[in-house]
Amino acid sequence: MRIDLHTHSNASDGTESPADVARAAHRAGLNVFALTDHDTTAGWQEAGDTAVSLGVAFVPGMEITCTTAGGISVHMLSYLHGPDHAPLLDAIEESRRSRLSRAHKMVDLLAQDYPISWDDVMAHVSPEATVGRPHIADALVELGVVPNRSAAFSDMLSGRSKYYVRHMALDPVQAIKLVRAAGGVPVCAHPMAPLRGRVATPADFNAMIDAGLAGVEVAHRDNPDESRAVLMKLAADHDLIVTGSSDYHGAGKPNRLGENSTSVRSLTRICEQATSGVEVRWP
Repeated sequence: MRIDLHTHSNASDGTESPADVARAAHRAGLNVFALTDHDTTAGWQEAGDTAVSLGVAFVPGMEITCTTAGGISVHMLSYLHGPDHAPLLDAIEESRRSRLSRAHKMVDLLAQDYPISWDDVMAHVSPEATVGRPHIADALVELGVVPNRSAAFSDMLSGRSKYYVRHMALDPVQAIKLVRAAGGVPVCAHPMAPLRGRVATPADFNAMIDAGLAGVEVAHRDNPDESRAVLMKLAADHDLIVTGSSDYHGAGKPNRLGENSTSVRSLTRICEQATSGVEVRWP
């Protein structure tokens, strides 16, 4: 069984609609996939309806952008949480507002050196989508400033750039507690990916585990082999769920659906830990 538990649609920073992501999952030969858009569950219904109609099982999920007290970026995948859990919704909404303000500031800075405007960025944002750096990258690509998203992120949109602006993000420990309170299952996404910046420290991981971290995404193209070995030992030592995923964004990234996969046992463990009543939608 081929299972991919990390994908994005244009409800956040992917380039395809939730339904089209489901269709792409079917074409890629997946049996199960999760939609994990940033800070939103807006695509769940559309993706799930299309997936089930095509014979593909659907796992409702979300990706939460977090920052440790030490300023390290951590992304937390949440599976099968209650989408109407007020404390989690409130925290996500505050993060969304901060991301919007941050995007405005970054565009203002970029506009000092490049012919980019806020309207250029919004042309790449679907209704109700979470605005983020990928949309700025898409505008820069269309304007001919950079050849693709990856080039934008490695240079002018990176954390080292003079155009970079920090934004409010949940502490990962807080995010884990909120996901658990919402009946969901928190799994740390691409947790040791040095190309994305500084990675979480052993102390950070211990704090997340103590807070209720359920698993770690080990098989991800951004985790080097040596990091995967460290993560596998961490999972073994703390009985964490091990997942593997593509982090598919459509045309926004080179990641291909199903390039990494999750075992049936790991998906079963995720389902066993969920307490929200939200379930995998099976065909």
